[in-house]
Amino acid sequence: MNKNFTKWQGCGNDFVLLDCMKEEPADYAGLSRRVCDRHYGVGADGILVVLPSDQADFRMRIFNTDGSEAEMCGNGIRCFARYLYDYGLTEKTEFTVETGAGILVPRLVFADGQITGVRVDMGKPHLLGEEIPVVGHDGEKVINQPITVAGKTYQMTGVSMGNPHCVIFVDDAENFPIEQLGAQFEHHEIFPRKTNTEFVEVKDRSHVRMRVWERGAAITLACGTGSCATAVAGVLNDKTDRKVEVQLDGGKLIVEWAENGHVFMTGPAELVFTGELTN
Repeated sequence: MNKNFTKWQGCGNDFVLLDCMKEEPADYAGLSRRVCDRHYGVGADGILVVLPSDQADFRMRIFNTDGSEAEMCGNGIRCFARYLYDYGLTEKTEFTVETGAGILVPRLVFADGQITGVRVDMGKPHLLGEEIPVVGHDGEKVINQPITVAGKTYQMTGVSMGNPHCVIFVDDAENFPIEQLGAQFEHHEIFPRKTNTEFVEVKDRSHVRMRVWERGAAITLACGTGSCATAVAGVLNDKTDRKVEVQLDGGKLIVEWAENGHVFMTGPAELVFTGELTN
């Protein structure tokens, strides 16, 4: 395996990216746990793996800090796209990427000849209970439904962007006790594949403040698929317009649920540093 790596971040959501086009590691889970450790490793929210694909231009795999594999990562795919272009794996500025959530299409955004961000067609959200999945809601959308956590009932909206999300609208996102409650949402019995949970304060119809507890990674500074799920949930609950700015702990993303049903996410992707793994 090529032991050279690059470290990237998108809105503070950080990743170690490994080019495995020629050779794959034997143990992704162990490698991810080791590399992502912020005390004994490089430190990251997950690893991104570049692989060949027989369905798209490239294939992306994502592994969380706990070694589990995620279907998709919105901030990750922007970093992945920027790496492919910056490091000469492609000359295209728009290309296809095979993920666990299907084939997605990132496009590099330029201004004055410089890359200013990446816009990704994230596809259509899945809204039925069995698609997310949420137990007890087969054949129906999970919009503003009750969920009881730690003895208190909240209203949740379920969305899958290829990975499961539970969106909770709150009055004060800054002070919501995510540290105490996040894991209880993630492991709630109604989520058979666990869930990512977004705690969202609506500022106005085009601006929201969102904080996130990510499945397999705990609190992170940003979540791209979570921002997409938040935008969709805002429309479904008539709290926001179809295009919204999502303010995260680590920055902001622009998300639009277009009239064709696809969700488009635009945001930054920046190289932090490069290095070489020693073991």
